[in-house]
Amino acid sequence: MSEAIKKKILDLSSEINEHNHKYYVLNNPSITDFEFDQLLKDLELLEKEHPEFAFDNSPTKRVGGDITKKFNTVGHKYPMLSLSNSYSEDEIKDWEERINKLADEKLSYVCELKYDGVAIGIQYKGGQLFQALTRGDGSQGEDVTTNVKTIKTIPLTLKEGAPKDFEIRGEIFFPLDRFEQLNNSRAEAGEELYANPRNTASGTLKLQNSKIVAERGLDCYLYGVYGEQLGFNSHSDAVTAAGKWGFKIPSFEKNMIRKAGNIDEIMSFIHYWDKERSRLPFEIDGIVIKVDDYRQQDEMGVTAKSPRWAIAYKFKAEQVSTRLNEVTYQVGRTGAITPVANLAPVLLAGTTVKRASLHNKDQIEKLDLFLGDEVYVEKGGEIIPKIVGVDVSKRTSDFQKVEFIENCPECSTPLIRKVGEAQHFCPNENGCPPQIKGKIEHFISRKAMNIDGLGPETIDLLNKAGLVENYSDLYHLNFNQIVELDRMADKSANNCLKSIEASLQIPFERVLFALGIRHVGETVAKNLAKHFKTIDQLISASFDDLINVNDIGDKIAISIQAFFQEEKNIEIINRLKATGLQFEIIEKENESNKLEGLSFVVSGVFEKVSRNELKSLIETNGGKNSSSISAKTSYLIAGDKMGPAKLEKAEKLGLEIISEDDFLQMIGM
Repeated sequence: MSEAIKKKILDLSSEINEHNHKYYVLNNPSITDFEFDQLLKDLELLEKEHPEFAFDNSPTKRVGGDITKKFNTVGHKYPMLSLSNSYSEDEIKDWEERINKLADEKLSYVCELKYDGVAIGIQYKGGQLFQALTRGDGSQGEDVTTNVKTIKTIPLTLKEGAPKDFEIRGEIFFPLDRFEQLNNSRAEAGEELYANPRNTASGTLKLQNSKIVAERGLDCYLYGVYGEQLGFNSHSDAVTAAGKWGFKIPSFEKNMIRKAGNIDEIMSFIHYWDKERSRLPFEIDGIVIKVDDYRQQDEMGVTAKSPRWAIAYKFKAEQVSTRLNEVTYQVGRTGAITPVANLAPVLLAGTTVKRASLHNKDQIEKLDLFLGDEVYVEKGGEIIPKIVGVDVSKRTSDFQKVEFIENCPECSTPLIRKVGEAQHFCPNENGCPPQIKGKIEHFISRKAMNIDGLGPETIDLLNKAGLVENYSDLYHLNFNQIVELDRMADKSANNCLKSIEASLQIPFERVLFALGIRHVGETVAKNLAKHFKTIDQLISASFDDLINVNDIGDKIAISIQAFFQEEKNIEIINRLKATGLQFEIIEKENESNKLEGLSFVVSGVFEKVSRNELKSLIETNGGKNSSSISAKTSYLIAGDKMGPAKLEKAEKLGLEIISEDDFLQMIGM
């Protein structure tokens, strides 16, 4: 029986891996998303019932959840050298002539895209992902294996034919659409926007919570194969083979990688992508040219920092000049003021640009802008175009200097700027129209209360009619009030009311996110809800209570306290309570009382379940979690890298120290 279950888990894992490869690498799915999710749920259930057969590289690990407190530094088996950069075509021609003099026979080349992301080296052993390291200083990098496993285009298990032990290198990057979604959600939460995809990919890869990494949707191309006696004569052959093993490689068919026989063919590839790069769904900042033949690479050797047989050509950030006509100011739902440059329309990187972000007052002062200025605009590394300079020679005496506003453009309230923050804010959150409507729009959004049928136009009509001044008013609307709105039919009005009624079942963590507290995004809201259990406990929490919650720092804690200190916000919450919204975690019935009367301290890093999941299992089986060791502690669950002080104290008190496996056996998992 056990062998049959083990085989079923392996077969199901293999099937899921194959569908994952078809969807994320080949872009050619053969089953629906629903069918894929069902397969994954079946595997999760089997692994839960038979944890002894679950393996480290199971497809269920893709969702993340493990916490990494420290990224260990590990030496590279093969140094990760940087490439020499060139910014002119003449330098590429000089390089090509120079290396031809080093060669005894004709050279062939491979041209590749230079991805603007994070270099990664991944080791596979026995067809399984073993370890992933960042570039670091080239001789050693940081172990980010746990986070890399969440990237769906990186295989956890390889297809047949792959070497037993090798390393593959490539670039992890942030797809532009996912980066834009991330910044949109940060804007909704009143958080500062990330500057560009490359830096954000790098920061994401170093996050402690792998679940957040999984949610962000990083991507990766892999193309450099390293190992002993792999049997390849050239880089292009190795890349092709890597594709057969299951890796997402640059496509020869889509001209993302190309063999070249001479300098003219190299230049043709550079010119093509200099024009076409704006069409890509990710950022590139140049082209990499390599000698293709491995034997010739070895003969040319390397310098202290870079290989002689490869070079990078870096594109200049595309830049155009146009006239600054006006600076306007946008008010976000949290009151953040964003200055926007309104420009004479100009074509840039394949799109017509009419506006550019000026970010904040400091940026305006740094650029020393005047209305009418001829300004330089570029998109290099940015989703939103930005002004990078001014042609002062074209400025005349009648141009007017741009002065940052002192009052809100919507409600005339004097703006404030908090210490340590870059943006100015309108503090009139309950009287400023864009903030009122923005908060309501956020409240009804899909990830919050998911109320259908009330778009921005309807919210605007309800607000102008005096029917909705804040989101608690939504629960006091009736059919006649809604149906009388412009372009609202009977069916639509009924659907709105049904959706409002259905939102009463939305769980506490999403209700908390929907309130629109500045800096409280989805993940923070979940952590707060799990920790404090009820809105009343959260409202009464001290600053110290708040910063002791996972992922809550000083800035978020201050914002939460400021929100609940406003009488108007408490009044709105009380109205929402009266309508029946969920303002507390609905506790699940204990799975058992196996741990009743027992107190546990959890310390260290764990393999099969995360630290938070262990604590949850303790509570759902009737036990109690404690943050500190005392004579009342029943067990210390010790993971890897546990603090020596806790271990010493536990031994001194004579407490029983158990492993993760011991605990799981204790509760029958």
